Amino acid sequence: MRSDPFQPLDDTARALAHELLAGAEYAALAVLQPGTSLPSATRIALATDTDNQPITLISTLAEHTRALQANPACALLIGEPGEKGDPLTHPRLTLHCTANLIARDSAEHTTLRTRYLSLRPKAKLYIDFADFGFVRFITTDGLLNGGFGKAWRLSAADL
Repeated sequence: MRSDPFQPLDDTARALAHELLAGAEYAALAVLQPGTSLPSATRIALATDTDNQPITLISTLAEHTRALQANPACALLIGEPGEKGDPLTHPRLTLHCTANLIARDSAEHTTLRTRYLSLRPKAKLYIDFADFGFVRFITTDGLLNGGFGKAWRLSAADL
């Protein structure tokens, strides 16, 4: 009996991971509640920067932002169930990350603002609110599940 459920990584798996990340408009963000060891999850809007690193625009009023400020270790779950069939048969990607909160007065913020609006034009309604800022997720590794019996470990370099 095979004890390791992960398959050897190949170009097809890498392509699926890249496709999931590039096409994601939303992700589930998992954080640790400040001062506790209790996990918390929320849905966030997602995009990528020009290096295909995941980014988001979030409010400093949000509890998950406070959690990232206290402990930047987090995880993203990317991939939506299809319209039909068992949701567990649809591919999904978990990324283990460190959140990098971007200062609003930085050149990096300006660059991310331009990129984000090119991908998410409706964000123009709130992108300049004083409480909104960007987070770049620095990926350390990932887990790709392509459906039942199809799982791969990915390094940061694979992503």
